[in-house]
Amino acid sequence: MKIIIENYSKTLNQSEVLKNVNLTLSGGKIYGLKGKNGSGKTMLMRAICGLIVPTKGSVQIDDYVLGEKKSFPDSVGLLLENPAFLKNYTGYKNLKMLADIQKKVGEKEVREAIQRVGLDPDDKRTYRKYSLGMKQRLGIAAAIMEHPKLLILDEPINALDEAGAKLVRDILSEEKSRGALCIIACHDTEELNYLSDEIIEISDGEIKKTYENEKVGLA
Repeated sequence: MKIIIENYSKTLNQSEVLKNVNLTLSGGKIYGLKGKNGSGKTMLMRAICGLIVPTKGSVQIDDYVLGEKKSFPDSVGLLLENPAFLKNYTGYKNLKMLADIQKKVGEKEVREAIQRVGLDPDDKRTYRKYSLGMKQRLGIAAAIMEHPKLLILDEPINALDEAGAKLVRDILSEEKSRGALCIIACHDTEELNYLSDEIIEISDGEIKKTYENEKVGLA
């Protein structure tokens, strides 16, 4: 997969939240978005997913431009801000319902995704009774269960203990190894540097700097 973002700007409520963004992203790499709260990281993720449309500019994914023939990427897994599921359903039932929408994966893959994040697919507790860490893990499971070519995780280690954070590192390593294009945002600079192949610094909606990370922690 290859993503080309050209001269992308977005204005919301008379405020320019993204300003002339130009980036080229390739599969098999992990890109870390670095910036303060309100810098534009989440807006950039929304732009790449087609959740917002540009005021000007474009996002091209492989051979198509978002907003022309296709509104969203063909293959994307997304955890954006806080995960949200049906409170009275189990984790498995929530994910199975999502999987049934596109029917790309079945029961086996749903169960595997839940197990990959350290949860039990046979747990009878409803989502309402999940801890914050369990909710975060289920959100990650939903993002990875269809083996997407594009994986976007916003603050993936939020609410996770060290064991959970290690699971996220392992998952990102596995997704990268199979060729996925991974984009993450993380407020923990040390963790972001550990996870990312390339760092993209963003401030006030502008890309300030991009650079290869020489301290890559993942193979």
